[in-house]
Amino acid sequence: MKITVLDDYQNIVRTLDAYKLVANHDVTIWNDHTKDENILAERLKDTEALVLIRERTPIRAGLIARLPKLKIISQRSVHPHIDVPALTERGIVLCSDMHPGKPSYATAELTWGLVLAAMRKIPQEVAALKAGRWQSTMGLGLRGKTLGIYGYGRIGAVVAGYGKAFGMKVLVWGRDTTIERARADGYSAARNKEAFFEECDVISLHMRLVEGTRGIVKAADLARMKPTALIVNTSRAGLVEPGALEAALKAGRPGMAAVDVFEAEPVLNAAHPLIGMDNAVCTPHIGYVEKNGYESQFTSSFGQIVAFLEGKPINVVNPQALHSTRR
Repeated sequence: MKITVLDDYQNIVRTLDAYKLVANHDVTIWNDHTKDENILAERLKDTEALVLIRERTPIRAGLIARLPKLKIISQRSVHPHIDVPALTERGIVLCSDMHPGKPSYATAELTWGLVLAAMRKIPQEVAALKAGRWQSTMGLGLRGKTLGIYGYGRIGAVVAGYGKAFGMKVLVWGRDTTIERARADGYSAARNKEAFFEECDVISLHMRLVEGTRGIVKAADLARMKPTALIVNTSRAGLVEPGALEAALKAGRPGMAAVDVFEAEPVLNAAHPLIGMDNAVCTPHIGYVEKNGYESQFTSSFGQIVAFLEGKPINVVNPQALHSTRR
């Protein structure tokens, strides 16, 4: 089978143990990134199985119509970047392992790494030391401070546990169901959203980006934060009102931000205002980019292709496509 993998930035896929599942197939792997439909159509014209790395490349109806040999798209997790009805219409199967009940520990760990890096000003001190200076900033400790978890889901719960281990008071805000879950785990809920932003020293966002959460963090919310506070976003950039975070950092409330996600990715040539700000720590969406996580992700993605070829497809998002006369 002709299999194509897109967006392998680190050129790592062939080195994974999971690659053995498809090593006997005709596999093409692209290490660069493009959203250009014409380029993608040319690259994928002979592809029968397409493997996507999370949401890096959108697969819309116009492109799908130009891929006559495509039989299956295999990936892991949510799929807002894929036009599922267009796939179904053409009899193309989408398989996506939603890994229920399994949090992304890699993302939770990066979140905590960003908290420590920003609060203790680790990137600034590393840069200063390389430039020949010694102790040029004053960081802030975590013990005794308040960690705010906005969205107590799988990852948020893990990050809350890290905060507790560091001696922080954990405060939660979100939907009623998440607040109830947090209380059952022994954490407190804020009195209201306004109090949440006012009282927390560190706020970490942990929500999916859907219509109801887009822009859920407003400029007014950020303006309530302390000048010494930090906001961390390893979820989705769209959770914050467009332009609000940059403006808030310039105004000094909150005093710091740490982000792993951007509105349009990849961000190249430092072409985003947050990257040039001294009070922002920025990483290139590496929350889930970790060796064990990649092994798990590609074991799922390649395993779904194997199951499809054996006539026993798994994790099928659009089962109607299995019975399409177009296949």
